[in-house]
Amino acid sequence: MKNLLLITVAFLCLKSYSQKQPFPANVVFTNGLMATNKNSQDAQNNYDTWKTNFVEACSNGRYRIKFDDPSQTVSEGIGYGMLLAAYATDKTLFDGLWLYYKDNVNSNGVMNWKINGCSGINGANGATDAELDAAFALIVADYQWGSTGVINYKNDAKTLITAIKAHEVEANTFVLKPGDQFGGSQITNPSYFSPAYYRVFGTFTNDATFWNQVAAKSYTIINSNLTVNNAVGGLVSDWCQASGAYSSQASGYNREGKTYTYDAARTPWRIAVDYLWYGNADAKAYAKKSSDFVRLNLGGSSNIKDGYNQNGTLIGQWHNATFVGAFACAAMAGENQTHLNASYTDLNQLNEPNSYFNHTLKTLYSFLLTGNFYLPETKNLSTGDFDVEKSTVTLYPNPSNDKFTVSAPENSIVSVISAEGKIILEQKTTTENTEINLANYSSGLYLIKITNGNKSITKKVLLK
Repeated sequence: MKNLLLITVAFLCLKSYSQKQPFPANVVFTNGLMATNKNSQDAQNNYDTWKTNFVEACSNGRYRIKFDDPSQTVSEGIGYGMLLAAYATDKTLFDGLWLYYKDNVNSNGVMNWKINGCSGINGANGATDAELDAAFALIVADYQWGSTGVINYKNDAKTLITAIKAHEVEANTFVLKPGDQFGGSQITNPSYFSPAYYRVFGTFTNDATFWNQVAAKSYTIINSNLTVNNAVGGLVSDWCQASGAYSSQASGYNREGKTYTYDAARTPWRIAVDYLWYGNADAKAYAKKSSDFVRLNLGGSSNIKDGYNQNGTLIGQWHNATFVGAFACAAMAGENQTHLNASYTDLNQLNEPNSYFNHTLKTLYSFLLTGNFYLPETKNLSTGDFDVEKSTVTLYPNPSNDKFTVSAPENSIVSVISAEGKIILEQKTTTENTEINLANYSSGLYLIKITNGNKSITKKVLLK
C-alpha cells in the first residue's frame, strides 16, 4: 500500500508539471523559410549555457537574470528569461522569474527597470519591451501549463496587458511609448515594436481593434523613419519620433539615437516574427529589406558589424550575435535559402557565453530559427473561443462539506440543481476558479450545470 501511495503521489506531481508542447517543438512555420541546417540541439545548448551563466536563485523561489553588471538585474532580462523558460518548458524558472517581476513593480503595475540583485530599486519605472515580452510569455505559460495552479498565468497576463494599454501606449495615437513614464509621439523606440504580440493580445483580451491599430502604427513609424532619413534596407534608427524624424529627446542616447546600433538591432527579429506567425505583408517587406541589405550590400552574414548609419555606412567594429542573429531571423522572411543557411551557420559559430546581451539574444534567435519560438494554438488564446464541452471542467473537493470550487472557463454560468430538478443557485464565473457556497443547503447529491455560450456540461457533487 505504501508503494502504491508513493507511485500515486509521483504520478500526480508529474501530471501537475505536464505541458502542452514539449521542448523541442520543431514547429515548421506556414510562412517564410526554415534553414535546412537548423538543429534544435543548438537551441538547447544555447539555453543551457544561458541558464548556467545568467540565472541566479534568490529566496522564496525567486530567480533573477544577471545583467552586464552581474550584481544588477534589468526588467528586459526578466522578460527575455520568461520567454525562454516558457518555450523551454522550464516551469520552475518561469514561475521564479515572474514572482521576481511582481516583487518589483511600481504603482502602474510594471516592473522598475533596474534592480540591485535580488531586491532594491536602482532604476525606477518601466521599460515597455520588458512588459511586452513578459505579457506574451505569460500567455505561452497559460498555453503550456494552464492557469489552475498557484499562479494564474491567464489573469496575470490580462492584468499586465491592461497596464501596458493604459500606461505604455500613448492615448489616442496608438504609438508605443518606451516606458510608462515617458515617450510617445515625440520619442519612441522601433526595436520595442512587437506587432505579432499585439495580435495575440487582441485575441487574448477580446480587444483586437485596439491592438491591431497599435500594430499598424508600428509599421507606419518604421516606414516613415526609413523614408524620412533615406535609409538603406531596414536600417531603422535606435530612437525616433512617430513622424519618423529624429527626436531631440534622444540626445542622451548613443549617437543621439540616430543610428542602427544596439537598440535598433533587435528590430528585424521582432518584425520577422509577425511574418512567420501571421504572414503580414508589411512584416515581410521590412524583413526582406533587412535581409537583402546583408546579402547584397554587405556580401553575406559574415561581414555584419555592430553598427551602421541609416545610409548603410559602417560605424561598428564587432561581429556579434545581437546583429547577426536578428538579420538571420529576417532571412527567414527573405527568399534566398542559401543565404538563410549561411546566416544560421554564422550565428551558431559565434561563441560569446559570458556576454549577457549577445548570448541572451542568440538564444532567443536560435529558438525562432529552429521552430521553438512559435505562436500557441489560436483556439487556446481566447476565452471567447473556449469550448466548454471539450474543456476540463472540474469540481473540488468532491464530496464537500459546504463549499467547493468549480474550475471552468471564465464568463460561464454555474447552475446548482437540486434532486427535485430546481435551480437553487446561479453564479457567473469571473475567473477560471469559482467558489460555490452551499452551507445553507441540506446534504445530498446536486447537479452542477456549467454553461458557456450555447454549450453546457453537467457534473455531480455530493454535499456531506
